[in-house]
Amino acid sequence: MSTMLESYAAGRWFRAADDGEPLLDAATGEEVARVSSRGLDVAAMVRHARRAGGPALRSLTFHERAAMLKALAKHLTAHKEELYALSVRTGATSRDTMVDVDGGIGTLFSYASRGVRELPNDTVVLDGGLERLGKGGTFVGRHVYASRPGVAVQINAFNFPVWGMLEKLAPAFLAGLPSIVKPASQTAYLTELTVRLIIESGILPEGTLQLLAGGAGTLLDELTVQDSVAFTGSAHTARILRRHPSVLDGGVVLGVEADSLNCSILGPDVRPEDPEFDLFVKGVVTEMTVKAGQKCTAIRRVLVPGTMAGRVVEALAARLAKVTVGDPRNPDVRMGALASLGQRDEVRKAVEALKANAEVVVGDPGGGALLDGDPERGAFMTPLVLRARPGAAEPHDVEPFGPVSTVLTYDDLESAIGLAARGKGSLVASVVTHDPQVARSVVLGLAPWHGRVLVLDRDDAKESTGHGSPLPVLVHGGPGRAGGGEELGGVRGVLRHMQRTAVQASPDLLTAVTGQWTTGAARAESDVHPFRKSLAELRIGDGISSVPRTVSLADIDHFAEFTGDTFYAHTDADAAARNPLFGGIVAHGYLVVSLAAGLFVDPAPGPVLANFGVDGLRFLTPVKAGDAIAVTLTVKQITPRVNADYGEVRWEAVVTNQDGQAVATYDVLTLVAKTWPATSAPSC
Repeated sequence: MSTMLESYAAGRWFRAADDGEPLLDAATGEEVARVSSRGLDVAAMVRHARRAGGPALRSLTFHERAAMLKALAKHLTAHKEELYALSVRTGATSRDTMVDVDGGIGTLFSYASRGVRELPNDTVVLDGGLERLGKGGTFVGRHVYASRPGVAVQINAFNFPVWGMLEKLAPAFLAGLPSIVKPASQTAYLTELTVRLIIESGILPEGTLQLLAGGAGTLLDELTVQDSVAFTGSAHTARILRRHPSVLDGGVVLGVEADSLNCSILGPDVRPEDPEFDLFVKGVVTEMTVKAGQKCTAIRRVLVPGTMAGRVVEALAARLAKVTVGDPRNPDVRMGALASLGQRDEVRKAVEALKANAEVVVGDPGGGALLDGDPERGAFMTPLVLRARPGAAEPHDVEPFGPVSTVLTYDDLESAIGLAARGKGSLVASVVTHDPQVARSVVLGLAPWHGRVLVLDRDDAKESTGHGSPLPVLVHGGPGRAGGGEELGGVRGVLRHMQRTAVQASPDLLTAVTGQWTTGAARAESDVHPFRKSLAELRIGDGISSVPRTVSLADIDHFAEFTGDTFYAHTDADAAARNPLFGGIVAHGYLVVSLAAGLFVDPAPGPVLANFGVDGLRFLTPVKAGDAIAVTLTVKQITPRVNADYGEVRWEAVVTNQDGQAVATYDVLTLVAKTWPATSAPSC
């Protein structure tokens, strides 16, 4: 008997005592492993996640969590060969494995980078600006995101045993949630190897990642209001999960990515001689054959103008004829096996249902020729293209989760959009066109029904990642039949795991809660210029109020001549006087900002290493010749960089005139040494 897969639960590896269920090599039918969760204490797993994993994660800042994800991505990259060697047993070719393994590792790298660049080196995230709730400014509000004290459970499909886990783990981990992973049993041996590599690395805090190999048992019964479940799989299973008491009445958040009848539309502007025609055909064939069509984002419906159907079918047939099918161990094989014989049977049943109102125009439903491999023991299936009869309903209801696509014809753009919508909500659609009006009409028509829309033409084809590739920075999910959930989307994927709360308080207390200085809160001015303080010495609320400077007409004239900005409001007194906004010559906004810098900058070398930008610059009141401006500068936020000798300091700058009116507001962004004199040269 082959090896029994183990679960990683409550800090140890657990092996069931029974014989388990055999898991077979998709191409050879040989037994790879066995799986069972009998005797596993799932309640202990949930307790361990809450008591050990959650507190350990929430004690870390977003930047510290991001650093762990980056280290994990590097560790898995060093062990890719082991994952590739085992992945072939799922029926995957090297290209398929790259999508799964490298795609998962790439997602870790992406979230590690986003976590540092877009999240604070803190444990809370601010959402939007300050809301003034009272006239005097002593009562203000702000929205914050905080980590939940819960558990993120992921229930994954068989087709992406590595990416499916890592794309859910990364945002949950950044959000401060420990994860319990329940992979589909068919390919759980590859997920188990990945988890084993992660646990052995010691990179992640104990309790932040656990694995449940086998049946879920009573796992959902153990979940409560702060917990969430992310499910990828069939709509049938999703319906069962939605009816679970923990979801219906217990407050558990359920996210679903389910069946999806994705489509690709050939624009009516495209002719066979256009590059877009080849791009369309290539895209359909790619989505039919990568992972043997076992992708939730694969193209199931091929929508083409009625006059182009014959040419499209011919082109698909020609390209598919070059696709070799067989054992993925053979380097000449371009498409491997489906995940199991049972999965192949399900696809064949779906094809029979489609044939009620469609005919097979490319491929052999009975099997077709293999480059090598045993057609009885291996779950092989050659690609099939069907052509639906007008008005056929089945292509919009039946999903063959394999290398099968159906060609449907449309008369005009309105009917094409209507056909796409009959899928009742999909993860992704694509439109191949070089016509801007076609692109706009189709995208706006498809948007309510799809989570993502790819517009493909000759200009973006070289860089396009294709119809079926979910990207870490873009949302992955879709409405209606596709489940109604969302994953990924960069930082959006992190914030979905967190609780957004409106906090109302005084400026001082809101500053304490958020870790960012709030307008109206106490400031600290001293004889030491804040630019003379290192990051270790600076505090939120440190600041300086400058002496005034009078802006002269000579200053304005010189700035206009020096910069070449001779806009009439700065140079033509009569024209400026006629402008109701100015009523006469006014200073350039950038002159005001430049003069303001001269009022607050300390010129000597010191801890402030560089100014790397300004945010939110607004010019509020015109500055006229003779006006006197002054600046109030306050430390608003301090963000140490984990792997550098410096950090970022955000300063609030308010420029006022002699009447106390704000003429400009903005945030100044600087890099400040952690210590001064610096112990070493700053490193990026």
